[in-house]
Amino acid sequence: MKALLSMTAAVALSVLMAAPAAHAATDDVQVKDLLVKPLADYPGKEVQMIVVEYGPGGADPVHRHDAHGFIYVLEGSIVMGVKGGKEVTLKPGDTFYEGPDDVHTVGRNASKTKKAKFVVFLLKKQGAPILTLEK
Repeated sequence: MKALLSMTAAVALSVLMAAPAAHAATDDVQVKDLLVKPLADYPGKEVQMIVVEYGPGGADPVHRHDAHGFIYVLEGSIVMGVKGGKEVTLKPGDTFYEGPDDVHTVGRNASKTKKAKFVVFLLKKQGAPILTLEK
């Protein structure tokens, strides 16, 4: 049990340390890890929850999550889009879904003057990174 907790803590710490660097396209993107929870009923899977805050004009690079991603907007307005889909502008209370095969082509703050904040709930392989940059 101690080994599992230590391993989980190490994975969570490594993801947290890597997340801002991998997630940030500008200095105006902040990522905060909220929870990493292995799912005993789904061997090899875990849930990871993060909060992303875009500063004014903040944006993500093109990436994929290799996960089911559920987004819930808390504050401000964001523009989201996946390859082959339409860009959508989301406001507080709106949701967005990305599948494991989706390439997230657009993720940015819709405002150049106000911040935006949203929660991301990822169902993914245990220990997998929260995102992979696309070229």
